[in-house]
Amino acid sequence: MKKLLIPIVAAFFLYSCDIASFDDNLNQNPNFPSEFSAPQLMANAMLSLPELSSSPQGEYMAQYLSKTDYVDNSLYPAGGTSFYWLYEEPLINLQKVIDNSEKANEVAVSKILKAYYFWHITDRWGPVPFSEALQGTEDFTPAYDKQAAIYESLFAMLEEANQMIEAGEGLENDIMYDGDMQKWVRFSNTLRLLMALRLSEVDAAKAEAEFNQALDAGIMESNEDNFVFQHFANANNQNFWYGRIIEDGVRWWAVSEGMMQLMKPVNDPRLSVYADTTVADSVDVNPDPDAAQYEPIDTYVGLPFGTTGDIVLNQYSLLGKDIHAQDAPVYLVTYAQVLFARAEAAVRGWTTENAETLYNEAVTASIEQWTGDTAGTTAFLGQAGVEYNPASQAEAVEQIATQRYVHLFMNGYEAWAEYRRTGYPDIMANPLGREVPLRQSYPADEELNNTENYNEAVGWLENGNTLYSPLWWDK
Repeated sequence: MKKLLIPIVAAFFLYSCDIASFDDNLNQNPNFPSEFSAPQLMANAMLSLPELSSSPQGEYMAQYLSKTDYVDNSLYPAGGTSFYWLYEEPLINLQKVIDNSEKANEVAVSKILKAYYFWHITDRWGPVPFSEALQGTEDFTPAYDKQAAIYESLFAMLEEANQMIEAGEGLENDIMYDGDMQKWVRFSNTLRLLMALRLSEVDAAKAEAEFNQALDAGIMESNEDNFVFQHFANANNQNFWYGRIIEDGVRWWAVSEGMMQLMKPVNDPRLSVYADTTVADSVDVNPDPDAAQYEPIDTYVGLPFGTTGDIVLNQYSLLGKDIHAQDAPVYLVTYAQVLFARAEAAVRGWTTENAETLYNEAVTASIEQWTGDTAGTTAFLGQAGVEYNPASQAEAVEQIATQRYVHLFMNGYEAWAEYRRTGYPDIMANPLGREVPLRQSYPADEELNNTENYNEAVGWLENGNTLYSPLWWDK
């Protein structure tokens, strides 16, 4: 046997070498191309967009949803939240396109998406790596930038992107706007307008100037311009909430009592989309029909945010079927948001537009977006508590902010940012004495991986790396 082993092994290596010389591509994985492809990288970055909205943590920050089980992890735990995935996945892909593509529209749209992602990041954590980030192996420890500087750079980035766009050319693999470059222009200007509004309490002059420049450049004009991610009715591109609620059978999320208080008394037509009335309506597999705790209640009841102890599911309205459908859309930036922003700008005296008209149009656009119909909207807008009839600028801002909050349902991080900016709606609960956080904490690994820059950034924060250090624009 020992004599046979040597020639057999030798023959194996000779044969292996012959194969290697015959086909150099055997060890290449076709799912991970070795050559740069801008359309693929951009589409990949777009596939991460739903995660900016479809996040239980975001819904807890805005108190849209109350947990029915394992409640503690929704009650603002002090531990850090990682931002690494945003840099390692969508942002680095977009940066590769910006640095390497020779097509103007690819670079322009990558800059728009980069600005959108960084706006989301800085409004969650505050100072973050920006100007020195995304250099790959050239810099593993990028410096942090202050939030004011990031905002300034993002305004410039969006303007640069708009100037680059070639209207007569399309865009490959565009899963958001199907290559319609005019919609990308309007989306870019819309981002700039919404970002400008965020500065209302920290730098009103800058906010007004940027707002009007964006408005004049051309923003979203209808719900057809909505920046919306459309899921499919298949496992390859399905809704996060479908996976958890239907496939995993998790019934952990009820609409909060605060949200219900804003909607149920005025018979808000969006409520039947946002919430179900019974557990049986909320899941595909019905519980034991003979069990008393599952008898239907046939009404809408919100669960107070932070409720602990035994929760009887049928007593509360769980997340609506339309929201957790497999192919449900994710509304990221919408026309109704634009109208609410314009209404608030008019109230603040930044424009000469009519605030009441814009407010009514915003609510109408929101109802159309969520229900597909505007029947009954006039009557809805005429009700006490909905009708636009403020006695002061402060009341006007509160009324606009409250309806914007209702509209932004399930876009929790954005609603949380607007709540921190305005303080409205004034419905937030303080479970266990914990108020709504002012930011998210940096991940613990960052103190070890990027010590010097991390320590500098923490020094800029009023209360250190805690949930209760206000952001630059939060006054």
